[in-house]
Amino acid sequence: MSRLVLASGLVLLLSACKTAPPSNVAATVGGRHITYDELDKQYTFQFGAMSEKPGADPLTYQKLEMLKTMVDNEVMLQRAEKMSLMASEADVDAKLTEMKAPYTKEEFQKQIDARKMTLDDLKAQLRRQLSIDKLLNKEITSKISIGDGEVTEFYNTNKASFHLAEPHVHLAQIIVTPYPDPNVKNLKGDKATNEDQAKKKILLLEARARQGEDFAMLAQNFSEDASTAPNGGDLGFVGESSLEKANPDLRKMVMALQPGQVSPAIRTQEGYRLLRVISKEPSGQRELTDPRVQQSIRDQLMNRKDQLLRAVYYEVARNETKVSNYYAARVLENWGKK
Repeated sequence: MSRLVLASGLVLLLSACKTAPPSNVAATVGGRHITYDELDKQYTFQFGAMSEKPGADPLTYQKLEMLKTMVDNEVMLQRAEKMSLMASEADVDAKLTEMKAPYTKEEFQKQIDARKMTLDDLKAQLRRQLSIDKLLNKEITSKISIGDGEVTEFYNTNKASFHLAEPHVHLAQIIVTPYPDPNVKNLKGDKATNEDQAKKKILLLEARARQGEDFAMLAQNFSEDASTAPNGGDLGFVGESSLEKANPDLRKMVMALQPGQVSPAIRTQEGYRLLRVISKEPSGQRELTDPRVQQSIRDQLMNRKDQLLRAVYYEVARNETKVSNYYAARVLENWGKK
């Protein structure tokens, strides 16, 4: 019996060798290839032409993490295709027009050039993201409902937080620091290690936020602030006086933003920071009968459920799709030969 098992194992091993992937394929997802050229191109989109290149191991880690994201996106995109939820040309053009609005033609071109992209590259990326958004909105967001009982329970548990002694702003943040710190934790394990990397990273995150990517997910994946990154960058309610004390110019900028808007990248003592205004509240006790209180609670509960269910949906989708990560296998094989 042991000889039969050994023989069977050798047959399987030889079969695997005969079906080795093409040398230019980093991964396959549902039968579709992701090539090393595509991985390198996406890496350049993300990190640009950094003046200081990371070492061999950090570079490999970054590319492995990027490939995981590309695999996840391809899994979602294939689902969107099967459900006829692909973004139309009109959808892409509308999003592109929205992105261009805050900039002059020259400024917008500089934004694209900084990411080593062409306009066609950007449109292709937008089409993918908008298609995935349509899928997740249909499969997840549209199916979430918040009951009145949940709202009441949340209010009663957190009633003290709805009493404001002064006008407050509900903020979320993304922080990127130029200082090497191995203890920084985010879902992607992503960390800038110098001024040049930090500046490029925050500008890329700003661009992604303005493209419509979920700010909370960007914070969880990339923010370098250990206390707020796990909560999607949520800073809670911040009083006007606290903002004034921290930085009068910062207070002025934040108070000029409308709920839902994202600030430009700001250089602060910690490094670089993006702020998103979630809501604004005047001083005083906010009762449950206040529609703004109810909406705020519903938004918070909705966001919690949406993030949880999206994470679950990604896991289930991966399990139901045949994925082969050849790059990871190659790294492991080569590591064993060192």
